[in-house]
Amino acid sequence: MKGLSMVCFKRVLALSFLFCVSAVVVYAQPGDPGGDPDVPITGIEILIGAGGALGIKKMLKKRKKTT
Repeated sequence: MKGLSMVCFKRVLALSFLFCVSAVVVYAQPGDPGGDPDVPITGIEILIGAGGALGIKKMLKKRKKTT
């Protein structure tokens, strides 16, 4: 039984050390890049907007057809 408790103690100690080290790494984030980073509109935003517009157009056309 003595050997088992020593193994559990070593595991708990190792996990505690791992959590402490990971907490330091998490807090070590880079600082503010400064300024206003301009992000251009990429192709995916254009496709999302076009899909939304097409969906609204089809919905209005279907609504107009039923009434």
